[in-house]
Amino acid sequence: MRMLINVAETVVADALRGMAAAHPELVVDVANRVIVRRDAPVAGKVALLSGGGSGHEPLHGGFVGPGMLDAACPGEVFTSPVPDQMVRAATAVDAGRGVLFVVKNYTGDVLNFRMAAELAEDEGVQVASVLVDDDVAVRDSTFTAGRRGTGATLFVEKIAGAAAEEGMPLERVEAVARKVVASSRSFGVALSACSTPAKGSPTFDLPPGELELGVGIHGEPGRERRAMMTSHEIADFAVDAILEDLRPRLPVLVLVNGMGATPLLELYGFSAEVHRVLDERGVTVARTLVGNYVTSLDMAGCSVTLCQVDEELLRLWDAPVATAGLRWGR
Repeated sequence: MRMLINVAETVVADALRGMAAAHPELVVDVANRVIVRRDAPVAGKVALLSGGGSGHEPLHGGFVGPGMLDAACPGEVFTSPVPDQMVRAATAVDAGRGVLFVVKNYTGDVLNFRMAAELAEDEGVQVASVLVDDDVAVRDSTFTAGRRGTGATLFVEKIAGAAAEEGMPLERVEAVARKVVASSRSFGVALSACSTPAKGSPTFDLPPGELELGVGIHGEPGRERRAMMTSHEIADFAVDAILEDLRPRLPVLVLVNGMGATPLLELYGFSAEVHRVLDERGVTVARTLVGNYVTSLDMAGCSVTLCQVDEELLRLWDAPVATAGLRWGR
């Protein structure tokens, strides 16, 4: 097994210890699996909390900090965190103005965050939740009913995080987050399968010379398999799949996201093709972000996320952010 680990059972704990050593601006509770910004709770501010299975780094722990999340709860690899983690995090960051849960649409996450919201409210924490379901590739999949939550999670956490940083009330921060979800769509492509530490081998069979169009971030099946395509052809397919559903009338934010094992040389080349398709379809690009942000362990491949933005959403996107995984304007 060619992985930079000790044993599979301690992968998440080892990573959290390393994160704590590298980022003193965070409080990392390794035993309870909670990551909190060190200055939390921030007086007068709505708190944002998210989480999910590990293996998608920097999502979510890498997005804890000013301008994004106040806390994140990492589960085991590709496994939802448990309600106790979420309640512990919510009580740690609540400054009396409420907590917004950002939940990706996977069955375990949905059920556990729902239970955590009820438990947190029993402890006097006001909770609102927003469900991210941006993946247009398939309607239902192995892990979810309805569309999967993928790259738009970054847009939600950044834009709603900026709204909270400005002092907006919980109802308004929730409305901004829901607006981002409604305005965002994603499509992913796998060039290879990922390997979990526990399994130590590819989680699904993708023969050499083939790719999976519409893959999920856990390796869930997509729309179809084809013989390997060029970057030009993949961009046409992925962007057109998004535009069939989104039909933007406003400029868009573009996320060209690596799945974990695709180098930036290829991602920037693919970004050029995505821009070409959008220009040919008459879609104006407001901002572009390229890199590994919502990954799938060592999967080779990429995803595209588009979010149409008005002046308010663009202003919130441009607002300062200071996290391990995303940083500008500070």
